[in-house]
Amino acid sequence: QVQLQESGPGLVKPSQTLSLTCTVSGDSITTSFYSWIWIRQPPGKGLEWMGAITYDGSAYYSPSLKSRTRISRDTSKNQFSLQLSSVTPEDTAVYYCARVNPVVAGYDYWGKGTLVTVSS
Repeated sequence: QVQLQESGPGLVKPSQTLSLTCTVSGDSITTSFYSWIWIRQPPGKGLEWMGAITYDGSAYYSPSLKSRTRISRDTSKNQFSLQLSSVTPEDTAVYYCARVNPVVAGYDYWGKGTLVTVSS
């Protein structure tokens, strides 16, 4: 059973950098041909795809967030991370990590999500 767990601060001040880590168990983040993604959901709004990192370490970002987003990984810890810089209160959201399974053409495993509030 694949499990994903988000971790990181629940409160970030405006203009700072939001940093989250997703720890994966039950599968390796280097297993072909999966990708690992970050998605967020602001209060009262829909899901927003932020970016992905593939099994071979290539990173892709939402055009609207690309200038502020960086996704990286630590294969020794089987983790991948999100950094979102210059945050504003509009970045307040529940942040999820998930696995993309190309066989089912969708997200087959999700973390439970973590609420990050941007406030001074």
